[in-house]
Amino acid sequence: MAVATGIPSAARDFLAGGEKRLWIDNEYVDATSDSTITAWNPADGSVLGVVQEASAADVDRAVKSAQAAFDGEWGSMTPDDRGRILWKISEIVEANLEELATLETLNNGKPIVAARRDDIPNVAAMFRYYAGWATKIEGKSIPVSSGNYLAYTRHEAIGVCAGIIPWNYPLMMAGWKLAPALACGNTMIMKPAEQTPLSLLRLAELTAEAGLPAGAVNVLNGMGETTGDALVRHNGIEKVAFTGSADVGRMIVQNSTGNLKRVSLELGGKSPNVFFDDAPADRVDGALWGIFYNMGQDCTAGSRLFVQEGVYDEILEGLVAGARELKVGPGLDESTDIGPLVSREQTERVLGYLTVGADEGHVPVGGGRASVPGYEQGNYVQPSVIADTTNDARVAQEEIFGPVVVALPFKDEDELVRKANDTVYGLGAAVWSSNAKRAHRVAHTIKAGTVWINNYGAGDVSVPFGGFKQSGHGREMGQYALELYTEVKAVVASLDD
Repeated sequence: MAVATGIPSAARDFLAGGEKRLWIDNEYVDATSDSTITAWNPADGSVLGVVQEASAADVDRAVKSAQAAFDGEWGSMTPDDRGRILWKISEIVEANLEELATLETLNNGKPIVAARRDDIPNVAAMFRYYAGWATKIEGKSIPVSSGNYLAYTRHEAIGVCAGIIPWNYPLMMAGWKLAPALACGNTMIMKPAEQTPLSLLRLAELTAEAGLPAGAVNVLNGMGETTGDALVRHNGIEKVAFTGSADVGRMIVQNSTGNLKRVSLELGGKSPNVFFDDAPADRVDGALWGIFYNMGQDCTAGSRLFVQEGVYDEILEGLVAGARELKVGPGLDESTDIGPLVSREQTERVLGYLTVGADEGHVPVGGGRASVPGYEQGNYVQPSVIADTTNDARVAQEEIFGPVVVALPFKDEDELVRKANDTVYGLGAAVWSSNAKRAHRVAHTIKAGTVWINNYGAGDVSVPFGGFKQSGHGREMGQYALELYTEVKAVVASLDD
């Protein structure tokens, strides 16, 4: 396997290290299965590496390892010591930022500028934030209404948890699950998406370097229908955290009932990005990057653009012009705005929706397969704007998960709220207006887990994230994420002699 030149030596060495195995007990071990998965570079269609695929027997082995760590060194460690290790992980992630960003770009396709500026710093910040929470997971004393009793609560770790990670933000989504789970004292078995297994394996190595005990984090490569399903069904796993599609989320809920394990889901979206006629001056950029960031492969992408009639033509023209100026190219090119989509399958899916839109009578502006000289085998799609469609069209209701936005005019606030909420999803939304009262009023009536006002996508590790309706349940990040990884125990003690 040839490894590209011009990338950090650490990333080059990691990729040149041969077939990647499973990470169990802080070391690489051979899978019991002979099956392997190829990791591709979506920029040029070349092979980045090969990983072994975990079988049900390997899942069982990882569960035993994680349970031993929970019953032993990690579970008995003081909260202060857990916090120190999480803080150390954050420092090591920052020290290896360029390597991790490069691995993410090579395997996922996203622009290196975004991986370096956003993804990897977010991972470091997540571990640093939850390092502080490790010593602050507290119960409360409860006054009882009768009798001479002392009543109080404890928030205790659940035990062995599983995290199933998507391919659009491999390391970031891993950090969102690992950091709070570990802070609470749980152990974690992580399954990266089959398309993007490499960066999470490298992160696992770094957690061991930070002093995380063997078994506290195990990583199993594999397909969703095999390795993922075995994790979901395993009775030794007490909780599953999943980020991905609604269809897979439904299967996880159905298949997790064996031991009634706890499940948290962060699923898809068809987020309304709303512009009133008094939207601030940077409104076109808000429309542009609300959808085209990360090539539109974002569960909160502002893929339904609602614009009030008075400024519809202006914003639409600016959006189309801005989309045409975006540079499509390989992620390692520092000047790239739109990298390749993650896989050929995803590319065909997105292109298929452009055909669907045309069949519905809505001809897209832009879009189609992009040709990048020297990268003819890459998965490139031009940014696309589908204008003047209706909210009941397939392209306006179904999650495309690519650089495609539908633009819909509206007359007034009542019409906007009705149409914005006319979707099975409820993950994100944005409201752009100089009228603060109206902006907050609309933010309160849109059914979404996060509503941005006069920005799109701003956030912080301290701010909870999750969805309404079929966008999932449970909240990641912030203090709310601790609820996903703890059980509340009530203790009632008699004070009578």
